[in-house]
Amino acid sequence: MTLRHIRIFLAVCNHDNNITRAAESLYMTQPAVSLAIHELENYYGVRLFERISRKLYITEAGKQMQEYASHLLSMFDDMERELRNWDSAGILRVGASITIGSQFMPEYVSRYQIVCPAVEVKVQVGPTGYLEKELLANHLDFALVEGVVHSPHLVCDKYMEDALVAVCAPGKPFQKGETVEIEQFRSQRLLLRESGSGTREKFDSAARLAGFSVEPSWESTSTGALVNAAIHGLGIAVLPGRMVVDELEKGEVVSFLVKGMDLRRKFKIVYHKNKFLSSSARIFIRICRQYAAKAPEDSGAIFAADTE
Repeated sequence: MTLRHIRIFLAVCNHDNNITRAAESLYMTQPAVSLAIHELENYYGVRLFERISRKLYITEAGKQMQEYASHLLSMFDDMERELRNWDSAGILRVGASITIGSQFMPEYVSRYQIVCPAVEVKVQVGPTGYLEKELLANHLDFALVEGVVHSPHLVCDKYMEDALVAVCAPGKPFQKGETVEIEQFRSQRLLLRESGSGTREKFDSAARLAGFSVEPSWESTSTGALVNAAIHGLGIAVLPGRMVVDELEKGEVVSFLVKGMDLRRKFKIVYHKNKFLSSSARIFIRICRQYAAKAPEDSGAIFAADTE
């Protein structure tokens, strides 16, 4: 088995198991691609694809091969890129979930560019679930997320604390700093982030631990939409505290505590366990940690829930 076999196999996988399209992308003939796949199957003594009604379907053995092959090839490509461009500018691919991307990533990148001005930082901002898939596909070097990471192939290092906050228009229905019972809270119209987001996963987890689940009145990928709905008295929004600081300071919304709900969470640096973190990546991560160490502690009812 050679790197050539791995590249051909992954090309087939990446083109929906279509040998013709894979061959076109590799500037090879279709028989040459088919031969390489057969050589792989003979070498390992397993079927990587099954042909049903003139269409290829990847087998379970093929899926395992795809996972190993992706990271073997990515490590080789990392080595090639690092060594061939040792003294020249490189590219750092960083992912960030919504809260981190909007609140912290600009500061991280700005500080990083002072230290490593020759490195181009490419940032993808999206839900944690999306970033997890991008990491597994080696489309990102690492990601900064607040959501739950599910794959056992990813390493998660916690680096900063955060908390969600429940807010509503003043007196609609609760007052600033008020502590409410769970039954009072769950009976209200809730304005929540979309399923799959880190914020929503944290809220749903806290709700399950408190013994209830909810069907939100509003779901949105937009924090601004949820805050504006709360300002107009349409319900209670549960969002990262740092995202609603301005509205709280202006008095457009007020925060309150929900007895028995713990809405604290931690931000995480996530990367594949087989990923080689370059020196430029390690510098970026160190900047994130240094920023977190110097960040002021969140305080009071704004960023904490009553868990007693």
